[in-house]
Amino acid sequence: MGSHIEFFGTTGFIEAKLLLASFVLCSLIGFERQFRQKSAGYRTHVLVGIGTCVFTLVSAYGFAGVLENDVRLDPSRIAAQIVSGIGFLGAGVIFKGRNMVRGLTTAATIWVTAAVGMACGAGMVSLAVMLTTLHLLTLFVIAPLIKRIPDSDHRKLLRITYQDGSGILRDILAVASTMGFANTIVDSKRFENEDGVRMVQIDGKFEGKPPLHLLIPQLMELEGVDKVSMREDQVHSVDEDGDTV
Repeated sequence: MGSHIEFFGTTGFIEAKLLLASFVLCSLIGFERQFRQKSAGYRTHVLVGIGTCVFTLVSAYGFAGVLENDVRLDPSRIAAQIVSGIGFLGAGVIFKGRNMVRGLTTAATIWVTAAVGMACGAGMVSLAVMLTTLHLLTLFVIAPLIKRIPDSDHRKLLRITYQDGSGILRDILAVASTMGFANTIVDSKRFENEDGVRMVQIDGKFEGKPPLHLLIPQLMELEGVDKVSMREDQVHSVDEDGDTV
């Protein structure tokens, strides 16, 4: 009597429910990345999630037909290989530029999506739901609050001295913008140095995610820039009692 393959096995309903749970949860994560127009959006995250879910389901249920008393299977082996594979996929969305790295959050999100898929595949749906909830809470609620916390650079200015009349200010602002800094020119003045060369000195406020000191060597590499230094902003705010803070 020949063997036959059942299209929907004894664990088919369980597998379908777990795969559907992975699809729904990973869709929520993918929507967040798509909304922010990141390099890896909805499709990437859903495919990673349901793919890892199926790998885990195969590891858990796929070899039930070959199990005998003298056959032992280790379902954790496939899970371990998933973790290694996702590491390479996450590295593909990380971009490194001048003293700046982009894509780390998206890479971490792919890791989280894989974990959600694996948890669903292992039948740990409650854990997958909790992980998805914490992930979305982190990105939508906690992260914006953290951005409001002033860093040590918010009271500092860069004093930049460069040769006048060479369009150097345009290059300075372009480098700052490329590194992710928003800039405001607070003060400027023109003068002549000891050699009679006309110079410009500006005090600029550069605000961004990278530490401010990383901008200094990049500006010093520009031709025509003579000096770049960091100084404290002399503008103070006043509290309700009239004291400077």
